[in-house]
Amino acid sequence: MSRILLVEDNPDVLVVEHVLIDEGYEVDAAENVGQGRALLDTQPYDLLLTDGKLPDGNGVELANTATDNGIPALVMTGYAFILRAMAPDLSRYRVLLKPVRPAEIVEAVAGALTAPRGAAKRSVGSSMG
Repeated sequence: MSRILLVEDNPDVLVVEHVLIDEGYEVDAAENVGQGRALLDTQPYDLLLTDGKLPDGNGVELANTATDNGIPALVMTGYAFILRAMAPDLSRYRVLLKPVRPAEIVEAVAGALTAPRGAAKRSVGSSMG
């Protein structure tokens, strides 16, 4: 069973946690970069799924930490253009544009978990690639 760290501050989007659990994944949830970093530092994960814009920073910083440690990462955001300005390295990650459909999340997670580490990522949505 793959273990996923979900970092999301919006309670309405935390339904993602239940979607992933229903698909058979083990999921830990955090609400901000600090909590996410603490979990990444102390627990083994197979994937990071993070919101792009968090109360204490941006999820791309957290994604960079994860990938630097060999953990693939996906970024969800409703602020793609703002986030791109704040985090130029956003293009390293597959980006899921909010609102994200459950089927899209399941497909992206499965793809990230089966892709060779370091494989090129593709973005979902127009002009995010």
